[in-house]
Amino acid sequence: MGTPDHVADALERRSDSRSSSQTEIMGEAPGQTDVASVGLARASVITLACTLAMVNNIMSGASIAIALPDIGNDLGISQADLQWLVSAYSLTSGCFLLLFGRLADLFGRKKAFLIGKFWFLAWAIGCGFAPNAISLDVMRALQGMGAAATIPSAIGILAHEFPPSLARSVAFATFSAGAPLGGAIGFVTGGLMTEYTSVRWRGIFYVSAGLAALTMVAAMLGIHKDKPSEEQDLRIDWIGAFLSTTALVLLTFSLAQSSSAKDGWKTPYIPVILVTSILLLGCFVYWEHYLETHTNRPPLMRLGLWTRAKGKFSAVQLIVLFNWSCFTTWQFFVTLYYQEYLGLSPIDTTIRLLPMSVSGLLCNLVIALFIGRVSGTVLIGVGCFFTGFAALLFAIIKPSVTYWAFGFPAAAVVVFGADFMFATGSIFVAKVALPHEQSLAGGIFNTLNQLGTAFGLAIASVLLSTTTASCLLSTARKFIDPTVFPV
Repeated sequence: MGTPDHVADALERRSDSRSSSQTEIMGEAPGQTDVASVGLARASVITLACTLAMVNNIMSGASIAIALPDIGNDLGISQADLQWLVSAYSLTSGCFLLLFGRLADLFGRKKAFLIGKFWFLAWAIGCGFAPNAISLDVMRALQGMGAAATIPSAIGILAHEFPPSLARSVAFATFSAGAPLGGAIGFVTGGLMTEYTSVRWRGIFYVSAGLAALTMVAAMLGIHKDKPSEEQDLRIDWIGAFLSTTALVLLTFSLAQSSSAKDGWKTPYIPVILVTSILLLGCFVYWEHYLETHTNRPPLMRLGLWTRAKGKFSAVQLIVLFNWSCFTTWQFFVTLYYQEYLGLSPIDTTIRLLPMSVSGLLCNLVIALFIGRVSGTVLIGVGCFFTGFAALLFAIIKPSVTYWAFGFPAAAVVVFGADFMFATGSIFVAKVALPHEQSLAGGIFNTLNQLGTAFGLAIASVLLSTTTASCLLSTARKFIDPTVFPV
């Protein structure tokens, strides 16, 4: 028999009451520390395992970004199709987060974490042996499913193992620091492997597989055995899972394909797929509402979660979508700018992007030290401003100027938005979510994160194609204009 609706509603109201008292998005009070229930050694290993999972996830994307030109030359992939090496991973890692987050809450976060990490490891090795572009894209997509199981499980594990305290804020800040650390390791690994080893870009995936194995060992040693779910009804909303996953897959695919298809958005099947995905999302929301109001079956996602903390939960998801769109698009095109336009080597490109990782680590140190003293809303606002500023610098950059004038300051501040947003947002999501929906809430947060990648690349690719076509047309007109080139 399922949990009665009035009990679930009461729990949700309790969460609303708890979170609505927080007028700002912020962490725990700085005076509270609580690792006694976990033990310092075990708390360190738990945090290490979850942080390594984040490092592994971000490293996978950063190392590929550095190696894109080399992979394209080796496998004969056009520049327009290169983005699929990024988007294929983002597609699956983003689209399965809701389902896998829910499954982790119901059947065990440690199980989901270890299964996801093993799946990631297996396909990382497969990517290293990929013979062509199609097989590499497919295996990157399968690898992303492992991340979709691991990351929301890690968020749920941290929220469960650390009660609300300064220790929880430090644990989440450390977990978030895995992103810039993974970026640094990814850039260095991608540059060194591509330029100085015989296996070249394939070595990136072997290193990634080794780190995944190390993460599994830390998780098996440190994370407590799964406890039974607090929910009495363990039935899975498979219809909701199908609707949400299919809608997100189609949405991400249409956005990614719009920039690589020959005619872009004019390709007939792309707008059809986009509209279909939006309709399916609408059907998903209706179905979840129907389950909540007309049945005793648990939905995949309680819609009330989006109204928590007086709607701040929804606001955070929207901010992370647009912020991550800007950040990942900047990273993608700046890498191509350095290597394809300026002709720099992968290692030279790596050196120019390393300030991102240093700044990212400093951002998370600020979170760990000052969360609870400084409003999370202020940190997010400052971060978003500087991410936009970095994009503006490259919008007006002149190739002839020194790196220190535009490239360095842009790389130093572009991560402010991503890191302040991810760390503060993760702490906030853990605060407003109920104990039995921590991984699901983390899955929602990371779904918007991954959708931001696909959304940003799609919009930027359309703008790039339009600008390129406009420049070509302008050049052609000069050749036929007798006032410019007299005959």
